[in-house]
Amino acid sequence: MASKLLAFRSMICKPLPMIVKQTSFQHVPYNLKFFSVSPVACVNFFNKLPADKLWKSVTSVSNAGAKKGRGKGAGRIRIRDLNRGQMIGVGKINMLWPGLSAPVIRGRELLKQQRLPDDPERMEKLIKLRDSMTKFRRLKLSPIERGWSGSRMPGRSIGPPDPVGEDEFTGFDTKVLQLRSLLIMKGSLGRTRNYQAMVVTGNGQGLAGFGFGKAKEAPAALRKAKNRAGQKLMHFEIYNGHTIFHDFYTGFGRTKIFVQMKNEGYGLKCHRAIREICQAIGIKDLRAKVEGSTNLQHIVKAFFIGLLQQRSHQQLAEEKKLHLVEYRAENEHYPKVVASPSEVRTKEQISQNETLDFIQYVMNDKVILRKKKFPRFYETMPHYDIYLKKYERYRNHEKIRLNLKVEYGEIKSFLTDKYPEEQTQSDA
Repeated sequence: MASKLLAFRSMICKPLPMIVKQTSFQHVPYNLKFFSVSPVACVNFFNKLPADKLWKSVTSVSNAGAKKGRGKGAGRIRIRDLNRGQMIGVGKINMLWPGLSAPVIRGRELLKQQRLPDDPERMEKLIKLRDSMTKFRRLKLSPIERGWSGSRMPGRSIGPPDPVGEDEFTGFDTKVLQLRSLLIMKGSLGRTRNYQAMVVTGNGQGLAGFGFGKAKEAPAALRKAKNRAGQKLMHFEIYNGHTIFHDFYTGFGRTKIFVQMKNEGYGLKCHRAIREICQAIGIKDLRAKVEGSTNLQHIVKAFFIGLLQQRSHQQLAEEKKLHLVEYRAENEHYPKVVASPSEVRTKEQISQNETLDFIQYVMNDKVILRKKKFPRFYETMPHYDIYLKKYERYRNHEKIRLNLKVEYGEIKSFLTDKYPEEQTQSDA
């Protein structure tokens, strides 16, 4: 019954063709009558309003609903142009209309209205063309330009800050550290969406800064953050052009960071946000351990605070009024004085409870939490005890050689001055 009603409704909604034939009353049969037929226009919700208002009824939310936080999924519906791909004079029935879909005269031939072969793939092409507008395709980036997670913004470069007057940021590069959306509830506008960005910019030569930006759109928030970072630049000294001056402990909120200086070639073994900051500053070798909260903004602020609080070797020597001596493994731990104060204290002036260990002093008596070292698998086996007994007499030879180099500058005994022939025999 329903199908019949629909068929009947479609019949009356379509304009009926009117065929007028000139006849005389003498040829009309006696039992026939004349009827006046007029076309009926079917008016409903879908053909009464334009397409813009129909799409707006689906994609928008009323002011009262927006205040209550409704219509969260309305913004996901994308507007489709249903007229895309359709041309005047071309429809389901493939017809040739001279003057509309084809020229009236082709060469010397006068074209006439005719029906062409049907195109079975017409509807499939139209649907594919309409769906191509709604499908969102991510921008394909090269592996060098990608961020921390695919083609998202965090970790990507957005160029130097905008010039201020005649001053340009030559050699600067900006990296996105965070880009997130914030939902703010307001009494008049309801639930609105804002974007917050955090970036770091630097020239790789000790000059860097970070900044925040908020806006209705993500590009505007990134531009604000980039320009604010360029206005809040800080200068940091780099030790030997590759690392920090000393180990340090820093924190912000519940975030704790233990930073260690490393030799050249070690690299950056740290949190990805700290790695981007180090590359912006120009630090190449460093190790950082983050404990507690991993809030990205706290990590960035804590690391910048630690870099600002670090002191040079000369400042540390002046604070303690002692010589600062460096030991390096590549120099076989040979002592090297790197800084000397203007006034040196004697042993009598140094108190017994004073902290003389350099690492403990610069770390503010903080200790990095390290995992317990378990014995190697072969140390629990019987043959390892035999190995220790066999090489017991040689166990301290390396330490003795290092101590002799430190004390005498070469491998020689304290009896060498008394018995110089022993040194010649050992050299021989």
